[in-house]
Amino acid sequence: QVQLVESGGGLVQVGGSLRLSCALSGRTLSRYDMGWFRQATGKEREFVAAISWTGGDTSYSDSVNGRFTISRENAENTIHLQMNNLKLEDTAIYFCVLNTFTSTLSYASSRRWNSWGQGIQVTVAY
Repeated sequence: QVQLVESGGGLVQVGGSLRLSCALSGRTLSRYDMGWFRQATGKEREFVAAISWTGGDTSYSDSVNGRFTISRENAENTIHLQMNNLKLEDTAIYFCVLNTFTSTLSYASSRRWNSWGQGIQVTVAY
């Protein structure tokens, strides 16, 4: 059974940094594309970033491009999301995602991903 567990969230000041991690159990991470979505209160879930199973392809939403970096450590069965220069609008619950099947949908489509973590809160404040 696939289990995704996020960590590293919390409260940070505007302009600060956080590093989220997502640990996978039940599967070997190196075989799968993985990513991050987020959902702010009262808003729809949105794509943040994704990384291919090889690590050679990454994708970011326009709102985080240049500030966030997704990476993977296959040996540790973990992916990370380094978030720099955080803004108030980055406040949300962040979800780690994985798809265990081949999909032609874009990384930004929530329907591409069939496994979701429980989410972790990131709060950015002055």
